[in-house]
Amino acid sequence: MSETVGGPSRPIRVLSWSERTEPESLYPAGINGVVAQILAEAGHDFETRVTDLADPDQGVSEADLEWADVLVWFSHLKHRQVEDATLERILRHVQQRGMGFLPLHSSLDSRPFQELLGHPGRIAGWREDEKPSHVWVVQKDHPVAAGLGDGFVIPAEEMYAEPFNIPPPDELVFISSFAGGEVFRSGCCWYRGAGRMFFFQPGHETYPVYYQAEVRRAVMNGVRWCSGR
Repeated sequence: MSETVGGPSRPIRVLSWSERTEPESLYPAGINGVVAQILAEAGHDFETRVTDLADPDQGVSEADLEWADVLVWFSHLKHRQVEDATLERILRHVQQRGMGFLPLHSSLDSRPFQELLGHPGRIAGWREDEKPSHVWVVQKDHPVAAGLGDGFVIPAEEMYAEPFNIPPPDELVFISSFAGGEVFRSGCCWYRGAGRMFFFQPGHETYPVYYQAEVRRAVMNGVRWCSGR
């Protein structure tokens, strides 16, 4: 791991990335922009750059990745547009340099997530019914769960269903339940080489999930954990 990643003497540097297919009516700055806002509200602990797929080097240049302690990633429709060279850069910075990786929601279909796990990340099903999701905290002493008590309810969220084709998480923080009785491992941590990865399921792009206080807290906690701080 580079001694700059997770170093205590400066803010945690976060590269907040999106493919930018989320609706502008709900997320005018993009989900990547909302993540930057979440971290800005945390004060001086974080420094953020916002990039997207249309930027040079697909928004994840060598210089950006070298700068970053954590890469936050939102993708939905353009997973396969991520080029081999882009994927290689991300994998190298996570596994060899120790950069953290935080894929959100539908990013379970992204190339970096699948390659880092060595599994396809497929789920049994999904449903967009605008019904609540209950996010249960199952490891209360985990840093990602800090300040979240027993859990919280998201008023409207897309249902994801098990089985979820992933290797067992090294640490499982959240499990979500849905109106139809489905459950899903919604907050999963892994160690990959020198780096850390936290997958967070909440966040369907047509619902205002990332404006909810508990979700914002979980994202902030996840970024901090991924940084190794």
